[in-house]
Amino acid sequence: MIHYNREGGPLHIKSYAFAVRTVNMFLHFSSNDWKLQTIYKQVLKSGTSISANVHESEFAQSPSDFASKLHIALKEANETMNWLNLLHDTNILDDKAYESMVNDCSEVIALLVSSIKTIKKNNQLNH
Repeated sequence: MIHYNREGGPLHIKSYAFAVRTVNMFLHFSSNDWKLQTIYKQVLKSGTSISANVHESEFAQSPSDFASKLHIALKEANETMNWLNLLHDTNILDDKAYESMVNDCSEVIALLVSSIKTIKKNNQLNH
């Protein structure tokens, strides 16, 4: 097992902060219309899964396992972006909250893409 200590790194910090924001958004919305609970739970699941997968990657068994966990986090971030767009386009999420959440999610996506590219580049150099 390889321990990639990223605890103080930007990806670790930003993905966790985004998970906290997602939970707070869920708590705010979940007291609203019960008919939309399924959507609220989906955004909660995908938004918090990003950080969970980043954390899992820190104890990856290999560089490819590390990259795989970050790929999963990237997929979850993309799904979260979909839910944020849906919540905004249906007027559940106002413009200000939407822009703030989307900006944060976009930052996490950029960090994930950059990390994945670096891993791939480093793996090519080692082979």
